[in-house]
Amino acid sequence: MKNTALTHIHESLGAKMVPFAGYNMPVQYEGINIEHETVRNGVGVFDVSHMGEFFLKGENALKLIQKVTSNDASLLHDGKIQYSCMPNKDGGIVDDLLVYRIGNEEYMLVVNASNIEKDWNWISKHNEFGVEMINKSDEYSLLAIQGPDAAEALQPLTKLDLFNMKYYNFAIGTFAGIENVLVSATGYTGSGGFEIYIKNKDAEHIWNEVFKVGKKFGIKPIGLAARDTLRLEMGFCLYGNDINDTTSPIEAGLGWITKFTKDFINSENIKNQKETGVTKKLVAFEISDKGIPRHGYEIVTENGDVIGEVTSGTMSPSLKKGIGMGYVAKEFSKIGTEIFIQIRNKSIPAVVVKLPFYKG
Repeated sequence: MKNTALTHIHESLGAKMVPFAGYNMPVQYEGINIEHETVRNGVGVFDVSHMGEFFLKGENALKLIQKVTSNDASLLHDGKIQYSCMPNKDGGIVDDLLVYRIGNEEYMLVVNASNIEKDWNWISKHNEFGVEMINKSDEYSLLAIQGPDAAEALQPLTKLDLFNMKYYNFAIGTFAGIENVLVSATGYTGSGGFEIYIKNKDAEHIWNEVFKVGKKFGIKPIGLAARDTLRLEMGFCLYGNDINDTTSPIEAGLGWITKFTKDFINSENIKNQKETGVTKKLVAFEISDKGIPRHGYEIVTENGDVIGEVTSGTMSPSLKKGIGMGYVAKEFSKIGTEIFIQIRNKSIPAVVVKLPFYKG
């Protein structure tokens, strides 16, 4: 089990630690609901140092990215970020990721912790362009500082203009006295904020400085459990739950990051799928009665016929009701359709809704 550069701090704060993607990670501190509300209404800090960072360099870096990812990275400019996915040859998804354009011949790919080795091998396998690839996943720490007060809290630590940094943009500069820190206006919560990429040796210093300036805003450390409830309220897909090696971008509602203006791995089959339609679709639903949907629960019709399966589910701390996502047969995917979730041998009514669940 790997530790992050901040594991000892989480343990000293009394965090409940759990194994996650091969790392010893804090799942919660005070409790999921308190931590969730802290991010929705103020500012909270996640240690997400388990994520992977690959650097691709050289004149053909963009060619390699265009081949392995579904989105059109040629639209990026320096300081811009793109959400994308890497399709496999069987119609599924190797991983979803972020693509950062640092310069004309340098990109950073941020991948999921559980897929670091798989992604590295996949990209390497298709690197026929002589692109220099560097895996710095073990060298970097990553803090996600999220919530509506994040910019005001963090601005004293840097001359970078956090208030005017647009969503899915980044800048590199001095942060808390440390040079060459990458600060991005990204996150997985839907409540705004930043992600700070730092060398492991600087992680504790930056953590402490962030908590000093954030004290007057009621800043708190946040665990992975609240990260999951926050992302689910926004309808953001979680790899391993809502998307995996067998789910296609079209089935998952990721057509918006699948651009057929270029050729990429399996693009012809995926384009055909988009044109001819799919047999199942990822939908969002709200429970109409009491009950909490969980990953793996069956989705059924009123008559009990199985039409799908829940991929993510929780009791929404913001909405105070059960919410979830799952794949259903296409004919049951329309907004407003009534479906039923099998919870402890009971069929609990639910309705298909439009994302996000949380409207802010």
